[in-house]
Amino acid sequence: MTGEGRVIVIGGGLAGMSAAIRLADGGRQVTVFEARPRLGGATYSFPRGELTVDTGQHVLLRCYRDHLALLASMEAEDLVRFQPRLDIPVLDPAGGRTARLRRSAHLPAPLHLVGALAGYRALSPIERLRAASAAAALGRVDPDDPANDLIPFGDWLRRHGQGPRVVHRLWRLIVVAALNIEPEEASLALAARVVRSGLLEDADGGDIGLPTVPLASLHDGPGRAAFARRGIRLHAGERVRAIDGAGGGVVVRTDSGETEADAVVVAVPHAQAARLVPEGAAPDRSGWGALGDAPIVNLHVLYDRPVLRLPFAAVLDSPVQWIFDRTAASGAGRGQYLVSSISAADRWIAQPADRIREEQLRALALLLPAARSARVLDAFVTREPRATFRQVAGSARHRPGTRTRWPSVVLAGAWTATGWPDTMEGAVRSGFAAASELLAQSAVGGSERKDVMTWTR
Repeated sequence: MTGEGRVIVIGGGLAGMSAAIRLADGGRQVTVFEARPRLGGATYSFPRGELTVDTGQHVLLRCYRDHLALLASMEAEDLVRFQPRLDIPVLDPAGGRTARLRRSAHLPAPLHLVGALAGYRALSPIERLRAASAAAALGRVDPDDPANDLIPFGDWLRRHGQGPRVVHRLWRLIVVAALNIEPEEASLALAARVVRSGLLEDADGGDIGLPTVPLASLHDGPGRAAFARRGIRLHAGERVRAIDGAGGGVVVRTDSGETEADAVVVAVPHAQAARLVPEGAAPDRSGWGALGDAPIVNLHVLYDRPVLRLPFAAVLDSPVQWIFDRTAASGAGRGQYLVSSISAADRWIAQPADRIREEQLRALALLLPAARSARVLDAFVTREPRATFRQVAGSARHRPGTRTRWPSVVLAGAWTATGWPDTMEGAVRSGFAAASELLAQSAVGGSERKDVMTWTR
């Protein structure tokens, strides 16, 4: 590949966007094919009446360094507002009690969390001590050790003195939101990555940021502008059907024709990637399906008046898990627009929307006294059946690396072997890694490696 190499990126989600921008900044001629009419992948919005609705509630953490770098490259970093320090209100419908997980503003990591656990009234004093001991032990777990990926996090918690109440009222609150799976099934390695990166390594790593605009305005609009500034060609609404070899390059076939390039980045979900990537490039591609899918369900409610005086809150002992106030970001001109986000939503995903609406609205009324007298102007459900792969113990063995057997075909996506959970940060890291692989090939003379390719299907 030369400095003027042509690269096709298949997929305009965060992985594809980050790969495309980094490749263009490295001097490549980049073309992006995206089946949807927009950029952003799973992070998108749609209009409903006066609202602009995000399909799922996405938050950023300060430890999402690569995602923040992507936003900076798109001149969109100012569209996220971070709290001054990690501060999670935790609501309990039993008596309306409120606890907080709030870090120290001045102590260095990991001492910054001592006060957060000490003041967490959802646990008894002895439970807080045990939780602090387990957190310290989790900080010593190497998330990059393959052996730790084979251990269910629930088993590890029991071995470290965490009873069912502590698991439910602390560890589940964190793990379900971060990994979209119950602690009993979750990979210890991925849980350790979440806790270490977000809570233990840097004092500000877990500070929560919320987009001040709909997700389409965070990723799609700024992404298109960033593409235009760099000369990246975008074919939105055009689905790729196949990848073939052509001499020393590749041919991408779409419904409208063929496009030749020197290399291709496959940045689509794992099931789609398994269909697109030629067998000669990834003989083990059938194993990617073992990653499975995990759903998220959201109830969106527009009340005629404010019922929640917090920007967001976690919830214990309720069908509600997390609530977010998205009134300003959605453009709502009246009342208050809340989103109840349910991760690890296996029991919810196939339920009728009316049943989800009824159960969630009842739970919100129990949780928020003001909601009992408020009028519901609109309430609807969005579902993400394949929100993430199933981040269970042993899932790492099914996550492929960036490289395939063909140097001109590389993989990206939060499902690949990033070492991170399936998050926006993981997606961006995978895109940067894919771009770096192709740029490195060029730096050492990628053409010298083409003799190892096997152009067979």
